[in-house]
Amino acid sequence: MTIRVIIVDDQAMVRAGFAALLAAQSDIDVVGEAPDGTKGVEVSRSTHPDVVLMDVRMPEMDGLDAARALLDPPPGVVHRPKVLMLTTFDVDDYVYEALRAGASGFLLKDAPPADLISAVRVVASGEALLAPSVTRRLIADFAKQRSAPRKDALRLNGLTPRETEVLVLIARGLSNQEIAERLVLAEQTVKTHIGRVLNKLDLRDRAQAVIFAYESGLVTPGEQ
Repeated sequence: MTIRVIIVDDQAMVRAGFAALLAAQSDIDVVGEAPDGTKGVEVSRSTHPDVVLMDVRMPEMDGLDAARALLDPPPGVVHRPKVLMLTTFDVDDYVYEALRAGASGFLLKDAPPADLISAVRVVASGEALLAPSVTRRLIADFAKQRSAPRKDALRLNGLTPRETEVLVLIARGLSNQEIAERLVLAEQTVKTHIGRVLNKLDLRDRAQAVIFAYESGLVTPGEQ
């Protein structure tokens, strides 16, 4: 299946470079581009991409507001693409808020070309793109600045002990394989537990699960 992508960035050279790189892949089709968030939302609504590469800082409408518009659309709009945030900063409160809003991850603009291609494929498949060293630090830094909402902490009561354990390990940056090894489980069993965690907590993906674990107080910044 071909992955449909649009690129939203205020720098024409960036858009052109990313478009050329992605269009050269047999399984990726670049179906549109836009120079700001407002036009990005319009292009997304008309082309129905699978993945939107969204710059964080842009004129007219920044990437955060555009991501919110795409991920929480008004009544009557059914299409909700995966959003991959692009940033030149490895710690940015805009990126944190975008992850909270439902973005599937973020990528540094100076990442190697292979990482961009891989990121599009990962996000399109329904997984969250978490670069553990950067993403965990970003989430921990901003989560500790906020008091844990009580309603979030109470939602943890709906999880089984095993599901809670899996959520903690997700928040600590472990992959499915690493969680399976830690808990002596089959990797497919881990995937089943993760699916149940996301469903019970009404979370879109792994990125939101990590944020929830910190903001609910289940995981404390600095814990190992």
